[in-house]
Parts: sequence; structure tokens; C-alpha cells
Amino acid sequence: MRQSLLAALLAICCLVPAATASADATSDGDDRIILVGSVLVDRDETAGDVFVLDGDVTVRGTVTGDVVVVDGDVTIRGTVEGDVYTVAGLATLGRAGRVQGDLVYADEEPVQTPGSQVGGDVEKFDIGEAGILGAIGAFIAITISMFLLGLLLLLLAPRAGDAVARTAKAKSLVSFGVGLLAFFLIPIVAVAALFTVVGIPLGLILLLLVIPLYAISYVTAAFALGRRILKGARILAFLAGLVILGLLTLIPIAGGLIGFLAVVYGLGLLLMTLFRARS
Repeated sequence: MRQSLLAALLAICCLVPAATASADATSDGDDRIILVGSVLVDRDETAGDVFVLDGDVTVRGTVTGDVVVVDGDVTIRGTVEGDVYTVAGLATLGRAGRVQGDLVYADEEPVQTPGSQVGGDVEKFDIGEAGILGAIGAFIAITISMFLLGLLLLLLAPRAGDAVARTAKAKSLVSFGVGLLAFFLIPIVAVAALFTVVGIPLGLILLLLVIPLYAISYVTAAFALGRRILKGARILAFLAGLVILGLLTLIPIAGGLIGFLAVVYGLGLLLMTLFRARS
């Protein structure tokens, strides 16, 4: 199951632009990975793993892998050779429904029509497993949001991305130092400004801009990382860097530090690029 979840996660990260496409367009036997929308594996159809973040799944044919639905209902009138995993939804097995693996649920107890079969166990998963799925869901949501933000910035200012890449190549260490200083200095200046009548508007603006600025810094670091690997298209380089950086942040304990360093580095790259452009 966890191997399937990881495969789905990687596919979503690498194929974000296509992730919201209709499942009906998927070739027979392929995985069905959908962010928002329903999946139908009809009669005489075969699918691999089925992963749906928000939507319903109906299986009338055959699924050779696992069925994982985070927020949606699952209806099985065919055969699932792997496990069925539901988080926030109801799993229903028709009379011809067959699950050769486990049927695992988090919220509503599955409905099994007489004649349906489950080869493994029917069980409610514990908090630890729920935490894993919750972390995966949060990772997917954050990755997609960061991708859309970086894509928008690259489309609006493609040459600024090239300038950031040049700064990363020429002033990498200096950028990190500047970013570390700015990361702590900006909130301090914002809070200090709130204690003066004249500086209240400035302090409020700075506090409101902190989170968006750090988000932009993160995607900037991802772009710089991807550009070190891929010298071609900007968007592909950014996507590669975002996936690599995102997977690194999943490392226990060290992942949080890596994310922090990415924000610091990206902030420094932004400031150094602005300074170099001005000079």
C-alpha cells in the first residue's frame, strides 16, 4: 500500500498539469491518478493503481493495484486485486464486488452486500496511518500551490528567473547569508514599527507580506535548484527542482530544516538579484 501511495505521490508531483484530466482518457491498464474528479473503471476495462484526492471511484471492471481515495466514496462491483483504502468516504461492495486484499477505512464502516468478498481484513486504520495519509495530502496540496505560484511568476517575469539563476551561480554563498539575515530582520522591523504611530502602516504591510514573501522565496530556491540540473526550459527546470526539494522536506526531522534553508536561500537570491539589477 505505501509503495502505491509513494508512486501516486511522485506521479502527481511530476505530472501536475495533467493531474486534473479526465480518467476516461487514460489508456487501459494504466494508473488512474486524479486530484479532483471521479474515476470509472467500467466493465471490460483494466486499471493499475487508482488514486483520487477529491472524488468518487466506481469499479465495474478490474483494478490490478490498489484503490486509494482521500475524500470520496468507493463503489466496487468488479474486482480489486490489491487493497482498498478510504479516508473520508464510504466504501460499498456490490454482490459481484471482489477485493483480494484488505479493505481499510477511516470514517464510515464499509457496506458489504451479501455475495461480495474481501480476501484480506476489513479494518479501521489507526491514528498513525491517518497521520501518514494526512501528511501526504498536505504535501500534495502544498506542492501544487507552490507549482502554480512559481508558474505564474515565470510566465509574468521569465527573465527575472534567468537573473535569479545567474545570481545562484555567481553569489550562492553570499545570497544565503543575506537571506538568513533578512529572514529574521524583516519580522523584527515589522514588529518594531508597530510601536510607533508613523510606522504602524509599514509594520502591518510587512507582517502581511511575510508569508507570501517566504512562499516566493521557496519557489525561487526550487527554480535555482532545478536550473542547476536542467539548463533548458524554465518550467521543466522549476518543476524538477520543486519535486526534488519537496521530497527532501519529507525526510523526518531534517525535512523541516531543509525547508527552512530553502526559504532562506531563496530570499537571499531575490534580494541579491534585485541589488545586482539595480547596480
